[in-house]
Amino acid sequence: MVAAAPASAQIWTDGDAACTAGSPAVRVNVTGLKDRSGRLKLELYPATEDDFLKDDRDLKKEGKFFARIWSPTPKSGPVTLCIRAPRPGRYALLFTHDRDGKNKFNFWKDGAGFASNRNLGRSRPKLNEAVITVGATGATVSIRAQYLRGLSGFAPYDGN
Repeated sequence: MVAAAPASAQIWTDGDAACTAGSPAVRVNVTGLKDRSGRLKLELYPATEDDFLKDDRDLKKEGKFFARIWSPTPKSGPVTLCIRAPRPGRYALLFTHDRDGKNKFNFWKDGAGFASNRNLGRSRPKLNEAVITVGATGATVSIRAQYLRGLSGFAPYDGN
């Protein structure tokens, strides 16, 4: 769903009021997209080692919080996504660019990013790279998308 925004900005939300009225929501400014194909996704996890990147079905069975939003990739302009948090607190945030639209991470094509913006390289991201703090009025985070860059692993796309 698309919310009203300043000229040229494109904002997708999982609840218009939550993401525009200052409730505990995370606004994510995404930069460095390799292209404007596919879909964009945000996932919000509990900020614990055991729960970070755990299957959402398992988290839900255990009665734990998990949120996901999908958005079509805008054809141009700035990209801001928004996802609601249940309450202020610490969470782990994952961004992915599903370039082929198959809803399964394709290591060779898709992009990913975390709040730390540290180059991901070849290792699985660590919890501390994804943790954000959401206050009573929300949080704003900037994430630079990263894509596979040969043997060195994931890094920001530089146009080549």
